[in-house]
Amino acid sequence: MNYLSAENISKSFGEQMLFEGITFGLARGEKTAIIARNGTGKTTLLRILAGMESTDSGAFTFRNDIKVAFLEQSPDLDQNLTIDELILSANTSVLTVIKHYEKVLQEHSKEQTQEAAGDLEAATTEMDRLHAWDYERRLRQLLDLFRITNTEQLVGKLSGGEKKRLAMALVLLDEPDFLILDEPTNHLDIDMIEWLEAYLSRSTLTLLMVTHDRFFLDRVCNRIFELSLGNLYQYQGNYEYFLEKRAAREDLRKVEAHRAGRLMKRELEWLRRMPKARTTKSKSRIDAFQEIKEKANLEEEGGELVLRVKSPRLGGKIVEIEEMTKHYGPLSIIENFSYKFAKGERVGIIGRNGTGKTTFLNLITGLEQPDTGKIITGETIVSGYYRQMGPKWKPEQRVIDAVKDIAEVVLMEDGRTISASRFLEYFMFSPESQYKRIEKLSGGELRRLHLLTILIKNPNFLILDEPTNDLDLFALNKLEEFLLAFKGCLIVVSHDRYFLNKLTDHLLVFEGDGKIKDHYGSYTDYRFQKEAKKKAESKSLVVEVKPKKAVSTSRTKRSYKEQQEYAGLEQEIEKLENEKSVLEENVNSGTLEYELLNSKSIRIAELIQEIDSLMERWMDLDHLS
Repeated sequence: MNYLSAENISKSFGEQMLFEGITFGLARGEKTAIIARNGTGKTTLLRILAGMESTDSGAFTFRNDIKVAFLEQSPDLDQNLTIDELILSANTSVLTVIKHYEKVLQEHSKEQTQEAAGDLEAATTEMDRLHAWDYERRLRQLLDLFRITNTEQLVGKLSGGEKKRLAMALVLLDEPDFLILDEPTNHLDIDMIEWLEAYLSRSTLTLLMVTHDRFFLDRVCNRIFELSLGNLYQYQGNYEYFLEKRAAREDLRKVEAHRAGRLMKRELEWLRRMPKARTTKSKSRIDAFQEIKEKANLEEEGGELVLRVKSPRLGGKIVEIEEMTKHYGPLSIIENFSYKFAKGERVGIIGRNGTGKTTFLNLITGLEQPDTGKIITGETIVSGYYRQMGPKWKPEQRVIDAVKDIAEVVLMEDGRTISASRFLEYFMFSPESQYKRIEKLSGGELRRLHLLTILIKNPNFLILDEPTNDLDLFALNKLEEFLLAFKGCLIVVSHDRYFLNKLTDHLLVFEGDGKIKDHYGSYTDYRFQKEAKKKAESKSLVVEVKPKKAVSTSRTKRSYKEQQEYAGLEQEIEKLENEKSVLEENVNSGTLEYELLNSKSIRIAELIQEIDSLMERWMDLDHLS
């Protein structure tokens, strides 16, 4: 039996039909994501199912005995309450049962009648059913997990990320059977995203969500809904399966549109020759022509334009950081950090929220000054800095005018120019939407506008701070296409692991307390090494706690072959370490072209894995004498 059944649901917004007559069901344990362009109704559909908006027609039902919870993209929390007060006032089913139990218990202590005893027994059974006895312990565990420690502070003083984490903790605490999530990974750092990913993958709850996090989609979901042109397409599989099937559907649609186009030309010729006295037969043919025209003119998502903009040539010196330190009072943000950015380098920056990633970007762009150390910028640098907090726009200004104030045309790599309007089209602003007033734009549209006003300036040193928030998958693909063709130096702060893997080949990992770790390779490589290190440490701990008697009965001497291997390992490790040191010096020199820089970075990542493997074997042999 389905947990949710929806039949013939339709919803319009003004003259725009968001979706029409869509029907679907979700069973226990199904984990489904809705994929669509921004503005096509995916969040509206979630809000309808959460009871926050109504349909134009159609109906949906949840199974009677299940708990449904909804986490909005920007949770609406009472700003005037403390976190403790908010938790107590939360209208969750568990808290409702606890309050009812306390009330019944108090009544029973006053008047021990048979009726009061029956009420207490029923309330106790409900407490058992909802596992409500350890509510406070689970609450503290979740708050600690989501790094919410001071529960006496006002909700209004929390950052956007803290509010999202608090709302997430309250939703999960209620242990719903059916969970509706709108962009759950926004404002969460990678560690927290991966915890949530693992939690939802293991859970038996039914999930319906909107997210642009493709790793999250691929690892959590077993079903995909696509909203496109008012229709709902259903795919029984993960994100990779969806991409395969959608590509096949798009190819078929293009073939049909091409056929319809040829047929439309023939019909158009007939219409022009048609006599003035219209028969019933000719009228039906005119109606059929309109259908053919609609099919032939179906919007081709994404367009065919490939942008390769002309960026100023980079000199030998990009940005050099020498022994930079930054503190905020007693808090150490960056401690004695040195680095040289190289030509064509693509650096990803990761770390928990609050470890100094945005401060680092502000320092290298001159918006903040270091306490000690120097930042030297090359003379040929043209910086572009996309910040989480966008610019202050003129609300009444039209989109096209805001862009033309920066540049009327954009110079391409091959010497051609394209208009500001065409540049806007590439970033999915239709000719009609280009004349919208800025105050009428959605959050995703404002982010796209901010991004393209940075990119239209043709920077050669591009810095992006969380550029993927509020962008749908189609806009993300467009941005990635643009950045893959970008020839300058790129720095990206992001919690989007797919985006990092696709665009960066080197990571700066902010570990907290001013420590920054330099990692050559992709995010997947970094995660693999981190997990391998954890396993090695866990294995080493197990060895340490073994009883001494067990050790004494095992072999304690190296064989002749093992002794030869042991000596050879030391030499091999030293050789690889020397090669790694030389490569790191070359990479940090700032003189390498991108292709050479990339190949050397890949070799460094390979060396690190080889050294780790050899060290593990050396440690095994070192235990023997």
